[in-house]
Amino acid sequence: MQAFDYSRPTSIADVKSALAAGAQALAGGQSLLAAMKLGLATPEKLVDLSGVAALKGITVAGGAVKIGAMTTHAEVAASAEVKKAIPALADLASHIGDRQVRNRGTLGGSLANADPAACYPAAVLGLGATVHTDQRDIAADDFFKGLFETALQSGEMITAVSFPVPEKAGWQKFRQPASRFSIVGVFVSKGAKGVRVAVTGAGPCVFRAADLEKRLAANWSAAALTGATVKADGLNSDLHGSAEYRAALIPVLAARAVG
Repeated sequence: MQAFDYSRPTSIADVKSALAAGAQALAGGQSLLAAMKLGLATPEKLVDLSGVAALKGITVAGGAVKIGAMTTHAEVAASAEVKKAIPALADLASHIGDRQVRNRGTLGGSLANADPAACYPAAVLGLGATVHTDQRDIAADDFFKGLFETALQSGEMITAVSFPVPEKAGWQKFRQPASRFSIVGVFVSKGAKGVRVAVTGAGPCVFRAADLEKRLAANWSAAALTGATVKADGLNSDLHGSAEYRAALIPVLAARAVG
């Protein structure tokens, strides 16, 4: 691993100054540090966000659960507030990676990295969440752009995410047993933003399954998805599963998520 400058500020203002000077943000480090060890990422400056208290914490108010970007997966999973308001979100967080990943990895880091098989993007898109940054608010439908690509601009950082509390929600994933990433993961919800079905692990980035949403909007039940199919065109195909295999998994997992 090459040499780099490191700073750990305690305020958002100081983080912004570091980013403006060319530093790369370090959240939980579960993806970035691994990439650096392999020589796939070579930042000359790192600014560690873990010292900024304003980026941490969970609040529930106004029909939404707001979670700071530097809140760990383990904290979301253990939160009594999240378990009460959106049990499916707490469940999702509790099955991300292993204990090390859950205790070091963060919500904001996961979303900024936008791994195509990450779990959190499914919850963000599946609940119609809002991603707050130091510059603006970004709707979930506008945030994920492609493979490891988001709407974030250079120097822009996620500060928190607001999840609307749904009437109903569920999460299911078929995981890769070694990494625990989603070969396919499906998050479903019904609430003020209608019925939403978000799929991760199957494509270049998380996406909504419109046909499944229409079926569930007409009848919120697992039975409504009987016979439903998803086209394999454009889906991922690798040693863990073909595009056709992933396509077949999507309606099955969606039905299980509905319960």
